[in-house]
Amino acid sequence: MKQLLRTTDPTSIAFAKALLQGEGIDCFEMDVNMSVLEGSIGILPRRLMVHADDLEEAEQVMRDNGIALEG
Repeated sequence: MKQLLRTTDPTSIAFAKALLQGEGIDCFEMDVNMSVLEGSIGILPRRLMVHADDLEEAEQVMRDNGIALEG
């Protein structure tokens, strides 16, 4: 699994997941429980992971829809 997106914005994660599912790309959200434990402070980011073989396609989907990716 490779990290596609890391953010403290839960709406960005939800949007990205919906886009990926629409393209048939499996994804997995990590650090959800840690983010919930810290409450609503929003300091612990969540990560959206995809299979390494799907990374390039997933990155293109994010760019096409205006979601900024790190590096």
